[in-house]
Amino acid sequence: MNSNGDSERQGLGTQIGVGPFIDPARSQAIFDAQPVEGITEEPPLSPFVAAVRRLGRDRRAMGSLGLIIIIVGMSFLGPIIYTHIGPTIIGGPALQDHIGPQIYHDYTHQELTKLNQPPSAAYPLGTDQLGRDILARLMAGVQVSMVVTFVVVTFDVVLGLVIGTLAGYYGGWIDTFLARFTDLMFAFPILLFAILAAATLGPAFIDRFGPSGRLLLVSLAIGFTIWPQMARYVRGQTLQLKNQQFVEAARSVGGSNTAIIVRHIVPNLFNIVLTAATLDVVGIITAEATISLLGLGVQAPGSSLGLMISDSAGQIYIQWTEVIWPTLVLALLVLSFSFVGDGVGDAFNPRTKD
Repeated sequence: MNSNGDSERQGLGTQIGVGPFIDPARSQAIFDAQPVEGITEEPPLSPFVAAVRRLGRDRRAMGSLGLIIIIVGMSFLGPIIYTHIGPTIIGGPALQDHIGPQIYHDYTHQELTKLNQPPSAAYPLGTDQLGRDILARLMAGVQVSMVVTFVVVTFDVVLGLVIGTLAGYYGGWIDTFLARFTDLMFAFPILLFAILAAATLGPAFIDRFGPSGRLLLVSLAIGFTIWPQMARYVRGQTLQLKNQQFVEAARSVGGSNTAIIVRHIVPNLFNIVLTAATLDVVGIITAEATISLLGLGVQAPGSSLGLMISDSAGQIYIQWTEVIWPTLVLALLVLSFSFVGDGVGDAFNPRTKD
């Protein structure tokens, strides 16, 4: 009786492939045929998206980027609000005028009866040796630094990308010109060239373009000397890319040189261009501040971080905070951009893995 029951169970188990009597081959076939719920295959990330994710996990870079956004945002949007905040004060030459924040919070306004004042409700960071609002001048100074940085970086990226790509892809006289010009620029310090240009051509640019002429000249001088380094980076990367299989494939199907450069070479240069441009920002901010510190950049009544440091250096024994504020803001900008540049370089490094 038991023998017959065991035989029946064994036959049934063999048919359905379950129970204590399992056919391994058939069981595996049944398992493979059944859809697996809850398991989805994610598409592979593009190199750019993977790099952005790595950058987002860099706390130091993200913290520095947040600080940059706060400082730059306050410098451009702050004056709109700041000129409507503050009490009405009694000022003027005879201390008889009622002056509102729209006047004394202007970075060029001089309140000669309130020289070297400590922080107060009207002047949150105090006043300088000419009675000008330090906070208003700080915001104007950061604006100058960012405008110069934007102009120089645009000049650097466009000229370096175009000439570097052409030199690396075609070679010939373009490559020879880039090599010789780069050697010349490396032999002549960037800051020294900018100082020389500002000292000799500054008055002419002021006569032609007004008070912003010297600022334009400083931007052009720094941009003219900084782009060869970018072109060198782009040239080296282009030399590697033009021999890759995807470029050979595009060429084999009849793609023109212009189409190959625009569609295949330039998009793959984004990583190195972004990294180099981010690191160049530090040198640009420092160079502009140094030139203004020497009196060859922005002139009064304009404002610059370097000019503020120069003006307040002689007041350190009278009101020491005057020199601390522009120095602190300049240091924060330089350090923050340095940390962001390091983070971008690490995130977009092709050897970096998640």
